[in-house]
Order: sequence, then structure tokens, then C-alpha cells
Amino acid sequence: MIKKKILIAQGGGPTMVINKSLVGIIQQAKKKFRVLGSLNGVRGIIDNKIINLNELSAQKLNEIENSPGAALGSTRDKPDQKYCDEICKFLKKKKIEKFFYIGGNDSSDSLRLISEKAKKDNYQLQCIHVPKTIDNDLVLNDHTPGFGSAAKYVSSLFAGINLDVNSLPGIYIGVIMGRHAGFLTASSALLRKRKSDGPHLIYFPESTFDKSKFFNDVMKVYKKYGKCIVAVSEGIKNNKNQLLATLESSLNEKDAHGNVQLSGSSSLGDFLSNEIKKTLKIKRVRADTLGYSQRSFLGCYSEVDQKEAKLIGKKALQFSLKTSESFSVSIKERSRFSPKYKITFSLNNLKDIGGKTKYMSPKFINREGNNVTKQFINYALPLIGKNFPKFTTNL
Repeated sequence: MIKKKILIAQGGGPTMVINKSLVGIIQQAKKKFRVLGSLNGVRGIIDNKIINLNELSAQKLNEIENSPGAALGSTRDKPDQKYCDEICKFLKKKKIEKFFYIGGNDSSDSLRLISEKAKKDNYQLQCIHVPKTIDNDLVLNDHTPGFGSAAKYVSSLFAGINLDVNSLPGIYIGVIMGRHAGFLTASSALLRKRKSDGPHLIYFPESTFDKSKFFNDVMKVYKKYGKCIVAVSEGIKNNKNQLLATLESSLNEKDAHGNVQLSGSSSLGDFLSNEIKKTLKIKRVRADTLGYSQRSFLGCYSEVDQKEAKLIGKKALQFSLKTSESFSVSIKERSRFSPKYKITFSLNNLKDIGGKTKYMSPKFINREGNNVTKQFINYALPLIGKNFPKFTTNL
């Protein structure tokens, strides 16, 4: 008996748990389907780089699911209508019945275009979007697989930086991924134990960044504690909605989506560091740009994130058997945030997800726009899990 064929691809920036979703789909599907994988996302479809995933052993699948990065390879290609028409043509030729694309909002938008083309051609193709992104910026999702582990890394790093700066006081600036949404930057606060613990100041893309206010904020904290730890999103903007990173950099390289690459440069951190030295006359100022480590640091996983990422892959396959329509599977948004953390899954129309951005709720940001609220802590803390080393910030 010839098995029906499904195709899986991964797109956009990798995460620490994206392969959990991949393996979740494979394990759920391999008994019923011939499971194929596209190398380097949708680019692999265009280039006919397709492999058989049924042949992977249980041991190999276990190794894959516990590895960061996209095992199938990813792509930053942003398909237009012509590109998607070519994809649809290829899938029809290969008699693919279900196409699973693990990715963010651009990936879901590509699926929307492919699905619409298939319907127009009377081709019975089901397109299934499986969410992932460390930015946590997908609408109609409480949170996205990948965010919890990245948030654990960021919060762990800042907890360690706090201990370092306690030892040798000064000013520290950490620049964190997040072009449009500040969820990951906000997570820097999750392991604070005392009011004097850093990060003392947090700046988001959702709040206007004013340099004069920034200097005043820093000096106020520095006078109070003799130190100041700052978490800054790479996407902070001035009152003209201009990215500060692009204004202070001469490089401004762009990706395939036309976005200036923010994470590949230390220019924002260096600029803020130098400005503090010059304006506030403080000598000990250091800055880091966290970069790729936020999504690939081996060994810094949230056990909650791992579990949910695999489960959402399994659910995607299960839901695809119950409906013939294309969809995006999501973790349903919580109505309130309590210690009794529990998730449920929901299905959304691709057109309601693709190309849209979820921003930090105003309830998650303090009035001054330079820190998080308790409501954000209650929202995000369950997502990073409980497996942390015990530490203290005082004798």
C-alpha cells in the first residue's frame, strides 16, 4: 500500500526547541504517512532538496529533538506570490497532501499564499503552520515555543551579571533580540530576588526611547545602588519611530525581508556605553550584544518549553486528521495568570496570523516605560521552568 505523503519544513530564526516540534510531527505521522523533509525551508522546495524522514532511527530522532538549531536547515527567503505559485506547483507534482511549516509570522503568511493558490487550482493541499519564535510575537498565541528557553537563558544571564556587578560595581548594558516586541528583553527581570538586583532598567520597542531620560534613569539608579544594570531591546526607537541601532551604525546590512540586521552588530551597545561615559562621566561601563546565543545556547532549556514544543508538533498532526482545512495551531491565550499554569491548544485561520505582530501589553510595562510589572512576571515566570541552580545575591 502506497502511503500518502506529507512534507515538513522549518523557516526563520532557529530556537532551542524547534526540533522538538519537528520530531513530534514525525513520530506522530510516520506510521500513517510517508514523511518528507525540505532542506532549508521553502528554498529546499524550489531547489528540489527533499529527503525521506521515515528512515530516521529512534536514536537519531532523540538526538535531533534535543539539539538547538533547525535540523532541516532554515531560510530567510520571504516568498512572494510567484515564489509561492512555484512551491504549490512542486507540491502538486509530488502529490503532497499536507505541508507542515514550522516558523513565525512570515512563515504562516507564506502558507496562506500557498493555500490560496492550491484552492484556486482545485488542489487538495492542507497547509499547517506550527509556531516557533524566541520573540514571542505571534498574535492569537499566549506564547510561542522557543520563547521559554530563550527567556530562561536571558534571565539566567542577567542573574549572573548581577552577581558579577555586585563584585565589581559599575554600569552594564545588555542588548537583547526583539525588533518589534520586547518580551525577551522583559524576561531579563524574571530571576531578580531583591529590589537592588538588576536589571534595574529595561527598555522596549513598545516604549519611546529618550536619551535624556535614559541618562537621568541611569544616574538615579547609580547614585542609589552604586551600580546600574540595563537591559535594552535591539528594537528601541526614538520619538520619530526610528530605530536607534540604525541611526548609530554605518553598516545597516539588510536581510531578505528588507529588515536591517540588528543582532549582528555591537553598535547599539557601544553607542550607549560611550554616551554614558561622556555624559555621566562614569568610567566603568560595559556593554554586550547577546546575539545568537539567545536561541542556541546548548544546555539552557526550559523543560516547560521542551514539553510544549513537542506537544504542539503532535497536536498539529492530530488536528490535521480531524479537518481538511488549512490552519495555524496555537497555545491558547490565558485569561489570567496564576500559579496553576495550564495550557490548551486552538486552531486559527492562516490569514489571522500571517504578517501580524503581537506586542507587549501596556499592562506588562511600568508607567515610566523602563521596567516590567508584576503582571509580566506572573505571565512569563512559568514558561522558563524550575530547573535552576540555587544562588544568593547577598552574604
